[in-house]
Amino acid sequence: MTDPELTADRGHRTGVWPLIHAERAALAADLEGLADERWATPSLCAGLTVREVLAHLTAAASLNGPRWLAGVIRCRFDFDKQVAMRLAEQLGATPQETLARFRRIVPSETKPPLPTIAMLGETIVHGEDIRRPLGIRRDLPIEVVTRVAEYYRGSDLVVVAKGRVGGLELVADDGPFRTGSGPLVSGPTLALVMAMTGRTAYCDDLEGDGVEVLRQR
Repeated sequence: MTDPELTADRGHRTGVWPLIHAERAALAADLEGLADERWATPSLCAGLTVREVLAHLTAAASLNGPRWLAGVIRCRFDFDKQVAMRLAEQLGATPQETLARFRRIVPSETKPPLPTIAMLGETIVHGEDIRRPLGIRRDLPIEVVTRVAEYYRGSDLVVVAKGRVGGLELVADDGPFRTGSGPLVSGPTLALVMAMTGRTAYCDDLEGDGVEVLRQR
């Protein structure tokens, strides 16, 4: 039987890495010169500061399959513990060091055993986890965000997204993305992506009878 996640990876591999590199570079540029105290701002990723989320992105771009598996075994298959351990490895002594380490992985094509499109999703979602609390806005290319939305609508890998939007109709008002049937949730594609991945703050940017259902999930 064909693994749908691997099929998705083959279908999206071409051209995905340049998009990841571009989003990493944009995030690094947005954080250049950020005052030290602002690095402690709580992110939209529960329990993590913006600095810790950036270190998490660095860690994900520094782990190949064997290193990832070795960490999982070391943490006795406690995946949350593995994430925390790898984050701590990449945090550095100062916010400037955290950012410098992230800059070094901008061109990286190293990844854990995940589809490449999932890495693009992680980069965009965690980038917004950082930007929104800091009041930084990035107008992401609609074709890139649409590609991520198309991936998340069919996947619960890493983050529950497909299950979260079941029984709802999602319609972008700034691009071609639409999926599902049921109570309507409409708005910007990026807000749909963020809400699909559990960021309730982005439900404020959405409209329709299904918004409160999505918020509660």
